[in-house]
Amino acid sequence: QVQLVESGGGVVQAGGSLRVSCVVSGGTFITYAVGWFRQAPGKERQFVATISWSARSTYYADSVKDRFTISRDNAKNTVYLQMNGLNPEDTAVYYCAAGRQGSTWSSTFQLGSTYNYWGQGTQVTVSS
Repeated sequence: QVQLVESGGGVVQAGGSLRVSCVVSGGTFITYAVGWFRQAPGKERQFVATISWSARSTYYADSVKDRFTISRDNAKNTVYLQMNGLNPEDTAVYYCAAGRQGSTWSSTFQLGSTYNYWGQGTQVTVSS
């Protein structure tokens, strides 16, 4: 059974930085694309960023482009989301998700429905 565990969330002041991590176990990590999504109270889940199994390809939501960086360490079965320039609008529960990539990479990895496995989430709170 594939399991995803997020960590690294917390409270940070506006303008600050935070790095959240996602450890994937129970599957063949290098076959999965891994994405980050977030959900704020009363709002729908929102795509944040995703990375291909090789780390050669990424997508970012426009709202986080140039502030957030997604990366992965296949030796550690871990994906990271480095978040800089945080603002209160970034406050949400952040979830990572893994989806079987196969031989193709496309914009469908910006959709939550593409992913097969999800973590429990980690809270990120940005104070003004």
